Amino acid sequence: MNYNNILSTTENGITTITINRPSKLNALNRDTIQELHDAFYEANQSIDTKVIIVTGSGEKAFVAGADISEFADFNVEEGGKLAAKGQELLFDFVENLSTPAIAAVNGFALGGGLELAMACHFRVASSNAKMGLPEVSLGVIPGYGGTQRLPQLVGKGRAMEMVMTAGMIDANQALNYGLVNHVVEQEELLPLAEKIANKIMRNSSVAIAEAIAAVNANYKDGVDGYQAEIVAFGNCFGTEDFIEGTTAFLEKRKADFPGR
Repeated sequence: MNYNNILSTTENGITTITINRPSKLNALNRDTIQELHDAFYEANQSIDTKVIIVTGSGEKAFVAGADISEFADFNVEEGGKLAAKGQELLFDFVENLSTPAIAAVNGFALGGGLELAMACHFRVASSNAKMGLPEVSLGVIPGYGGTQRLPQLVGKGRAMEMVMTAGMIDANQALNYGLVNHVVEQEELLPLAEKIANKIMRNSSVAIAEAIAAVNANYKDGVDGYQAEIVAFGNCFGTEDFIEGTTAFLEKRKADFPGR
């Protein structure tokens, strides 16, 4: 598939999606959100993709926010529809992918950029990364899941401070908060993400998909995460990956998972 605002390449089981609007610091506009959805969807459906890495082009920004010019004249109804469509099309979609999604945060991840990173299953960052939700400085609030995912990751008090001050935190503070898992120099960022991806790919992609669903269940209203885990655990027993994994263990050899 051809894209105007992103790049998507697949090699050795890893699909790397790069937001490619460097002159706009990779800001998210409508077209970019749609293209990201399409790229994530395509990667998630592909038997050649075991892990997805998303990053930004250039050295300055992962995503420096949303394209404000697109919604500066919206009314109440239009604003609500913007948030609802964006959450469904991209942010909730990414969170619930069955394929692991890693955000490689290279530079500024602000507003919608941080919300995209938080929708991924986990994050790694370059040492020059800066993260924040500056929306209240524009008279609006985060609308792509930021008020929900940030407290889940860093705790309510820290999230409240970040949202209310509209301030940025640096990579080391993000690491201390638990917002990112690792911080490395920029040139080491994608190699680190790929190293982690390769560790993931040694394991059962079928079991990983069940694990993602079970972990996410704990954050859904009205869903018993423990019960979701029981169901997902049971589902694994009906898979070829379970047969291969247990057989390989008993035969003291490395498992060769059939996968999805």
